[in-house]
Amino acid sequence: QVQLVESGGGLVQAGGSLRLSCANSGRTFGTYATGWFRQAPGKEREFVAAIPWSGGNTVYADSVKGRFTISRDNAKNTVYLQMNSLKPEDTAVYYCAAKSGLYYRGIRDPMRYDYWGQGTQVTVSS
Repeated sequence: QVQLVESGGGLVQAGGSLRLSCANSGRTFGTYATGWFRQAPGKEREFVAAIPWSGGNTVYADSVKGRFTISRDNAKNTVYLQMNSLKPEDTAVYYCAAKSGLYYRGIRDPMRYDYWGQGTQVTVSS
């Protein structure tokens, strides 16, 4: 069983940085890819970034490319999302999720992910 717990959210001013963590308190991530998604009030959940279990070939949404970096430490069973140059439009609840199967198949589709954390709030003030 994969059990994901996010942390690191909070309130930050525009231009600031936050680092989110996604810890797997259940079994090892094994060959699961991990993605970050976000959902703002009244909007659909949207893809942010993903990383395969091996740690290479990361994928980003255009809206965060160059500002966010996803990484993982398999020894710590944790995936990170470093968020720099934050903007008010980045305000949302951020979720991490784990996905089995072929890495690129449905990588941006939340329906393709098998396990989800409870989410952590990120608020960026202008």
